[in-house]
Amino acid sequence: MTDQAAVLSIDLEFFSHIPAYRNARGTSRRTDIGTDGVDDLLAAFGEAEATGTFFVVSDVAEGNPSLIRRVVDAGHEICSHTHSHRHLSELSPKERRTELERSRRVLRCVTGADVNGFRAPSFDITDDHFQLLDDTGYEYDSSVIACRSIPGWYGGEYDAERPCSARAISANSPDHLRELPVSVMPGLRLPLTGTWLRFFGVRYTLLGMKLLARRGIAPVLYIHPWELVDLPSVNGVPSRVYWRTGRWMRRAVRRILAAPFDFVSANSVVHDE
Repeated sequence: MTDQAAVLSIDLEFFSHIPAYRNARGTSRRTDIGTDGVDDLLAAFGEAEATGTFFVVSDVAEGNPSLIRRVVDAGHEICSHTHSHRHLSELSPKERRTELERSRRVLRCVTGADVNGFRAPSFDITDDHFQLLDDTGYEYDSSVIACRSIPGWYGGEYDAERPCSARAISANSPDHLRELPVSVMPGLRLPLTGTWLRFFGVRYTLLGMKLLARRGIAPVLYIHPWELVDLPSVNGVPSRVYWRTGRWMRRAVRRILAAPFDFVSANSVVHDE
């Protein structure tokens, strides 16, 4: 372990929450696919004596409160990933506010812990994003990624790579709000984790972490519990969603946590600069 910090964050949603599933023709009988992935993540963090941040869809917390309490009891930070995991840009301003308010309220009730951080599904934010976060009691955001534009996905809007004031992202934002950008590969400007970890392999992610550390930047990674389980075949879900899920991802997480970094909560690094 070194003094170099890194964040392995978890977007805690189920397979049924992802857009690829919601837009598919088929369905699965199970709506909680990803539960076993949370258990495996908690085991991996424990083995590595590491701490993480779980950005939780509060719909999961309502239906599975004991699951989220286990995350808290293991010493991890709880943040919001909205209530329903719908894209914020597809909602009205009133609906967006409800998503943020309800999620924070539910998570605080279920866990007894404060909820200071937020991440938008698919990094999809709107012009009123930071003002809404301030209005609903959040202190920091982690929905910005300095990624090149990926047609049909996201990217191309931001260049922030280090923790910063939200005002550096949007000039009209409250200055006291903080932003913790998710990491991209220097030069290539593609995300280090998410789908890109499964596409390019663990060495890609570890190399990116090393390059960022040389520049004094704490890598901020993200994965999903459903990526660690054996997914059912659902008609209409693209094959890329299934690529290297299950056992491959379980092993990948442990390789990342074995890297020479001090894995800490997002809250621990968001105020560093």
